[in-house]
Amino acid sequence: MQLHKRDVVDAATAILDSYGIADLTMRRLARELNVSPGALYWHFANKQQLLGAIADRILQPARDVPAAGNWRDRIVAVCTALRDALLSHTDGAELVSASFAAGQSDAAGEILAALSGAAADAGVPGAESELAARTVIYYVLGFTVDEQSRLQWDSAGVLDAEQSVATIDHDRGFSFGLRLLIDGLGVISPVS
Repeated sequence: MQLHKRDVVDAATAILDSYGIADLTMRRLARELNVSPGALYWHFANKQQLLGAIADRILQPARDVPAAGNWRDRIVAVCTALRDALLSHTDGAELVSASFAAGQSDAAGEILAALSGAAADAGVPGAESELAARTVIYYVLGFTVDEQSRLQWDSAGVLDAEQSVATIDHDRGFSFGLRLLIDGLGVISPVS
């Protein structure tokens, strides 16, 4: 059986979803695919490229958000789809955050461009529109990493009743923070 890039990404995503990012190693992936670890490097030069491909897979739903509506609606739609995509995979936010920082995800670049365009439409000037978009992405990634961490700690029985995921309205908290950022974009002036 010939191994295809898609097969590698499928198997890696399955490991991520079942065991988390800590157990997503090239050796384990090779074992799952019944190949030698060297065979994986035919498709991906290094693990960072593989993680970028997984990030692209995770982010696909956020890539497909229509660019319709006013700038505020577009930011909410993209960020909501981004958070939903991250939450749909174990450690999704952590993996995407690492890939975004390393510049390994094409999908993250597309999402950044969409948010930059919305920031520009909000009146954020030139280079600051990308900085504004990055700030919004950092918020979504950070919020979702925290949310996923709490879910993991809660499922392990480590959190007390006050910290339990059941007592926290993550959707409300996410919307509130996003609204703060969007309101700030509406009044931003050029950085000197």
